Amino acid sequence: MQQKISPASCVEGPVRLPGDKSISHRYAMLAAIAEGDSKIQNYSTGADCHSTLGCLRALGVAMEEEGTTVTLRGRGLEGLQAPAAPLDAGNSGSTIRMLSGILAAQSFTSEIFGDESLSRRPMDRIMKPLAEMGARIEARDGRYPPIRIAGGPLRPIEYHLPVPSAQVKTCVLFGGLCAHGQTVVHEPVRSRDHSEIALREFGAEITMERQRIVLEGRPRLTGRELVVPSDLSSAAFFLVAALLVPGSHVTIHNVGLNPTRSALLDFLMGAGASIRVTRIEQVNGELIGDLLVTHAPIRGGTIEGAVTAALIDEIPVLAVLGAASEQGLTVRDAGELRIKETDRIATVAENLRRMGVTVEERPDGMTIPGRQQFRAAHLDSFGDHRIAMAFSVAALRADGDCVIANADAASVSFPEFYPTLEEITRR
Repeated sequence: MQQKISPASCVEGPVRLPGDKSISHRYAMLAAIAEGDSKIQNYSTGADCHSTLGCLRALGVAMEEEGTTVTLRGRGLEGLQAPAAPLDAGNSGSTIRMLSGILAAQSFTSEIFGDESLSRRPMDRIMKPLAEMGARIEARDGRYPPIRIAGGPLRPIEYHLPVPSAQVKTCVLFGGLCAHGQTVVHEPVRSRDHSEIALREFGAEITMERQRIVLEGRPRLTGRELVVPSDLSSAAFFLVAALLVPGSHVTIHNVGLNPTRSALLDFLMGAGASIRVTRIEQVNGELIGDLLVTHAPIRGGTIEGAVTAALIDEIPVLAVLGAASEQGLTVRDAGELRIKETDRIATVAENLRRMGVTVEERPDGMTIPGRQQFRAAHLDSFGDHRIAMAFSVAALRADGDCVIANADAASVSFPEFYPTLEEITRR
């Protein structure tokens, strides 16, 4: 699918976003192994989260969907049933990595695969700790999907993550649910803690102290009624759109404001963004609120170290903002971007250059000078949802119409992205 985006005079109005992808995955997986029914409201409409639901159905989990509300009937910690065919994770790294922790403890063998993009993403980061727990896992060429998991009893471990990864942390904790004793995970820097919050909501005994997480095995998880906050990662595109186009002001409702995800807001406000939290409350352990953003000059800055890990998903759209900022943007320590849905360093640089923007690409990041103009161009998502949405935002500031090839990639996380963007765009 091709999408034409015309320049905007401003963006303004209220924005309502789909449910948070990260939280939706976790709620559904834990609901599947809890006892009793769980009702999840504002479940993500993205294809990735529906890949998770598809896998859970194949594992014997009964569920009902009504709009964005999903009700799942839990089967208990080790109550999933052997699937009749390999499980399809689609494009979802979250599905394959986190669900593997649960599958490793079941009493059957399962295989899980994904699309062409997911098949290029390494899985050795989850295979190593699960093997230490006693799981038997095979993968193509020793590290790529499909992966085959011979489930069985697991033992608790104390695991030091070599690099920060909320997905790997979650995989280990989910495996630890079925182990007798304490599973301990140490993080090099604190990553998003949605799994820890969700585990506690379902009834697990879990403690967090700095970068050390301790989970008591064999808890009784109980079904819950849950509300998923709107997705802050999706909000990033509308925050940047308002900051990029003069005269803009946008209100984003019911967005997740978890402190482990606040690096985006911290970075933007530190660079001069005018963003105000107008309402805040706690729901199911997660902070939810409304954000008001108005156009303001942005200084730019540097993303490196622990901040890079915290902003890894938002770097494509921040790169767009960096090109229009006063001082530009430098990104370091972002080698992880090379193994996302695309090589996001390469695809960001390619699209920026198509728009006439100067960018210096490095193995672990990029440097983008500021005060640059965006030219009209034919762009490409390269099948990556975040690239599709980031350059749709860039196109709002271009000197003419832009066309984005493979724009339907946005549906992986945000099927309503283009109508939502059009609704607030003034020309």
